[in-house]
Amino acid sequence: MMITDTRNLVKLAMGTALAAAFGGGAAFAQEVTLRLHSFLPEQANVPQNILIPWAEKVEAESDGRIDIQLFHAMALGGTPPELMDQLVDGVADIVWTLPGYTPGRFPRAEVFELPFTMTTAEAASRAYWSLAEETMMEDDFKDIKPIALHVHGPGIIHTSDPVVEVSDLNGVKLRAPTRVTNQMFAALGATPVGMPVPAVPEALSKGVIDGTVIPWEVTGALKVPELVQNHTEMGGDKALYTAAFVFAMNKDKYESLPDDLKAVIDANSGLETSAQFGRQMQEDDAPERETALDLGNNIITLSDAQTAEWQAAAAGTIDAWIAEMEGKGIDGAALRARALELIEDASM
Repeated sequence: MMITDTRNLVKLAMGTALAAAFGGGAAFAQEVTLRLHSFLPEQANVPQNILIPWAEKVEAESDGRIDIQLFHAMALGGTPPELMDQLVDGVADIVWTLPGYTPGRFPRAEVFELPFTMTTAEAASRAYWSLAEETMMEDDFKDIKPIALHVHGPGIIHTSDPVVEVSDLNGVKLRAPTRVTNQMFAALGATPVGMPVPAVPEALSKGVIDGTVIPWEVTGALKVPELVQNHTEMGGDKALYTAAFVFAMNKDKYESLPDDLKAVIDANSGLETSAQFGRQMQEDDAPERETALDLGNNIITLSDAQTAEWQAAAAGTIDAWIAEMEGKGIDGAALRARALELIEDASM
């Protein structure tokens, strides 16, 4: 028997008790059970502050007719890069994952991962959903039912040795989350090592990598401030990078729902849900940053002038991505211009 999380066990016990008290379980049976699969452990910020509250809200608004079973930390099996196929194949009904775990499959979503593009996670998440409605729903996301499309807060460099200048990355074995960020850090002199985020703690502890780039919000769950003591933040109003996420439902499963339950899913999907997910991820940065300070770690915040060096060094990644998109028949320059316009509009 697969144990999902404590919520499922409690619901099972309550349902059994009610059935016994009222002479049978038929009246209390859920009409729809949805399996939500994700790669972070239950105690991480995203499950605690985003996925579990979302599931509870959907269950409440459906008057209990939708039962969402949460499977954290790949409890349904497989690896994080397999989540999207699990969704399409119906192994899971809903997944939360990164398009970047399947390089090349969602090319347009990569525009938000380009260096010095994101202002805030909320604004970029609004822009991500809006741009997806304009350009991605019938292409990148045609095989799934997106619920929310969002990004995390500013990506931070966490390393064993301090990183201030771009040249400090030379030869550093660095885990980065996506194809675009791997390309960028390779161009900046690091040696990128690709791996899903759950693998980071072991890789740091064994010296497989010298550092990682992730937002503050997930550092506590991964114990990163205990494993490395230097953390580099950019100055200015744009992040070095962010990563794009997708929270989506199996298309056939969604279509099988009665109209009133579709309406519940729809009411908890879209622009505002995307914005809320992004906003929450960035809000969860501050407590984890404070933890690193409490441990006595070295937080390096670059000046605007220092950040300009990084921005100039990273510009080639943008040019290379635009050229690559053109080779795929996608107008990368126009896509980036529109993404920046939407981010600016959402930042006002």
